[in-house]
Amino acid sequence: MAKGLKKMQSSLKLVDCIIEVHDARIPLSGRNPLFQETLGIKPHLFVLIKMDLADLKEKQKIVGCLNKESMKNVIFTKCIKDENIKQIVPLVTELIESGYHYHRGENLEYCIMVIGVLNVGKSSLINSLRRQHLKKEKASPVGGHPGVTKAVMSRIQVCERPLMFLLDTPGVLTPWIQDVETGLKLATCGTILDHLVGEDIIADYLLFTLNKQQQFWYVEHYDLGEACDDMGRVLKKIAIKLKKINKVKVLTGTGDVNVIQPDYTLAAYDFI
Repeated sequence: MAKGLKKMQSSLKLVDCIIEVHDARIPLSGRNPLFQETLGIKPHLFVLIKMDLADLKEKQKIVGCLNKESMKNVIFTKCIKDENIKQIVPLVTELIESGYHYHRGENLEYCIMVIGVLNVGKSSLINSLRRQHLKKEKASPVGGHPGVTKAVMSRIQVCERPLMFLLDTPGVLTPWIQDVETGLKLATCGTILDHLVGEDIIADYLLFTLNKQQQFWYVEHYDLGEACDDMGRVLKKIAIKLKKINKVKVLTGTGDVNVIQPDYTLAAYDFI
């Protein structure tokens, strides 16, 4: 990640604007302060992705908190259906052309750097922009786990008028996580690899959060009968329902016995 951040810094002279992508479900958690410290000299757009998965009742409060952190230009988007994506190019163009240091002469190309934490959806945003403005398929690889983009890539065209190119970059997490709950939020949203935290721990935190917010959809989804805060019981029922089981050989005084046990890891992964 440190290597990636240095590469971003060295590419700044080629960049007209920065788009920082963050997960709308955790809009204030996990932002890398080094982004603001090292990349903040350029016009900056903050894009909150996956808005369909977030609680937008707090939208104005979220925007207010971001404004206090000098994030004045905020857009909520949904890349799967390209929702609000058309707002990005006009706003980026306005930010660049109104900037104090904008003196391009005859060069009418715009180069935008896309940054964000791991697995947040930067590549999905780039591909969504290409679909909207160029009617072309994806040019940047995407994946459901952190670390798909490993290097600052070559420029990817996303618009013809104005002529605009984007630089995809590897995800960069903050070098420290301020508290345990922030870490669990990042892990639950896929920013940290599940096995590094533990699928059962992430599932337990998710269950706690759902119960706290009185979102009991999981009860009907897994035929649990009633809400429960015992993660062990929940995972056992999920494993049995989904037939996620392991056959384990147990040594006894009279010989080996095959015992069927619920696969708690697979059940936790399904719950997450």
